Amino acid sequence: MAGPLLQTCCRCQSLRTGAIISGVCGIILAIVSLIVMFVARVEFKTIVIDWLPSNVVKIILAINLCMTILICTLMIVGVLRRNHYLMLPWVVLGIVLAFGLLISVVYTAVVFFIDGFVLAGVLWLIFGLLSVVIYVYMWMVTYSFFTILKEESDRGRYSQPYRR
Repeated sequence: MAGPLLQTCCRCQSLRTGAIISGVCGIILAIVSLIVMFVARVEFKTIVIDWLPSNVVKIILAINLCMTILICTLMIVGVLRRNHYLMLPWVVLGIVLAFGLLISVVYTAVVFFIDGFVLAGVLWLIFGLLSVVIYVYMWMVTYSFFTILKEESDRGRYSQPYRR
């Protein structure tokens, strides 16, 4: 096996702590997004199927955010119980969402530029790409801990502990 990508989270915390922080942040962001989505008067559109009514897009987004809460909760339980199988949905979906986030950030920035909102486009690119970088880093932290747990599982429960 190749071993984990990272050894620590932010050079001062364990990968376990970083994975828990990733899950908790995912839950908090999903809850805040649900609240904002239903309180703010914002028209939601999709990139590909842009003919869907805003209410339908809201329902789809709400379902996705509820699934995010479930998957993050499963991941946190997996970390706490040292069960990599419970972490697997988050690890797989996380990297897919990272690409989706990147595409969404670039697409939205381009739309701002085309519509003449240059400052909004620049700010969207800066903060959006920063979000992508942070998200990918937290995915790497969680994936690294997932890899350690998987290697421990592959060696067997009562064999030697993982050594770097």
